[in-house]
Amino acid sequence: MKSVMIQPFSLNGKVKIPPSKSLCHRAIIAAALSQGECQIQNVNMSEDIIATCEIMEKLGAKIEKNPNSLHINGEGLYDFFHKGIVNNKIENNNSENNEAASIELECNESGSTLRFLIPIAMHRVEKIVFKGRGKLVERTLKPYYEIFDKQNIKYTTDRGFLPLTIDGGFKPGIFELRGDVSSQFITGLLYALPLLNGDSIIKVTTKMESIGYIDLTLDVLSKFGLSIENNNYREFKISGNQSYENRDYRVEGDFSQAAFYLAAGVLGGEVQCVDLNMESLQGDRVIVDIIRNMGGKISLVDGILKASKSNLKGTIIDVSQCPDLLPIVAVLGALSAGTTEIINASRARIKESDRLKAIATELSKIGAEVIEREDSLMIHGKPWLKGGVVNSWNDHRIAMAMAIASIKCTENLTIQDSGAVKKSYPNFYEDFKSLGGKINEWTMG
Repeated sequence: MKSVMIQPFSLNGKVKIPPSKSLCHRAIIAAALSQGECQIQNVNMSEDIIATCEIMEKLGAKIEKNPNSLHINGEGLYDFFHKGIVNNKIENNNSENNEAASIELECNESGSTLRFLIPIAMHRVEKIVFKGRGKLVERTLKPYYEIFDKQNIKYTTDRGFLPLTIDGGFKPGIFELRGDVSSQFITGLLYALPLLNGDSIIKVTTKMESIGYIDLTLDVLSKFGLSIENNNYREFKISGNQSYENRDYRVEGDFSQAAFYLAAGVLGGEVQCVDLNMESLQGDRVIVDIIRNMGGKISLVDGILKASKSNLKGTIIDVSQCPDLLPIVAVLGALSAGTTEIINASRARIKESDRLKAIATELSKIGAEVIEREDSLMIHGKPWLKGGVVNSWNDHRIAMAMAIASIKCTENLTIQDSGAVKKSYPNFYEDFKSLGGKINEWTMG
């Protein structure tokens, strides 16, 4: 198990924010489904992105990995989808050959990979077996199971968990999903349904949360030639028999990762974040407004977002549309004057860890005053935390949030299982050190 010990020290300087993991997933999948060749620029090969690439290759795409970019040829996958096999699968589900054949797809710990690719992989003739590791094995797939049951698609699970074996393909029609579980299920359908041989409608049966992620999906699909009618996020009308068009695409910087360094700047120092698009559709762009509402000094100079040391004050933060920001805004609340309440956070319990419990537990270990509720946190801020030993819960965002908390600790902070950052931001500690962070790393037996 890898651990890091961080000496309290303010961070200063300029950091290039890694590309958006959400957009990387989406662009890679769209390119692999297109006819022809695509260049995807500014790609960070985190563990989650590697999982998506490997599955798209296994489904038939050719992906050439270069430093910071991917060359994707989707002709093999395109030909497979557009020579009648998509429609034939439904008719031939019970064929002898189909009973014998299967294809195994390993998602590692990536929820996006799993939920995005289930509807796409179901176009294959073979049985599909999805596998995963860690917390992903237990993360819910109930919205898909409900659709499988309605469409009489054969599937088996391990008591509702992975591995998941699917023997069948979706038929065009009406798909009803909750909007308050995960937008990833809707994204998966938005990618797959245009390839079917008939029109479909997705009906959202509850209030839609994480709308920003749906906006990213619709934007990428539009850029790759697909047309989807969005009726105020309550209904999506999707024409069948569409085709993905090949194109080149550059992935913009990730606001969910920038959040950690913007927080570092306002907690003590001055950090400049490079390669962020202030017109971005990313829902996590709201971190700029959250920090400003807490009294944080953030300015945009020559296209670079700069965060400077500030006197922060507590506030109410609604994370229903940005659940991934919960760990770092909890750190900011713990170090702000007064009380911070983080509300509408129940979905944070079904991420890589139970993030409400994880961040409350680890911040409390180092002296923060945090009250965990069913779907919220109440935090009474302090000027300093004491340091000590914390654990990442094998969650990349918990690890990074605690690293930023070290800036305002009175003693060294040790993070156990610190390697969890490889899931989304493999170079996090290198960037941390480039800004003046003082880190010792070691591997425990």
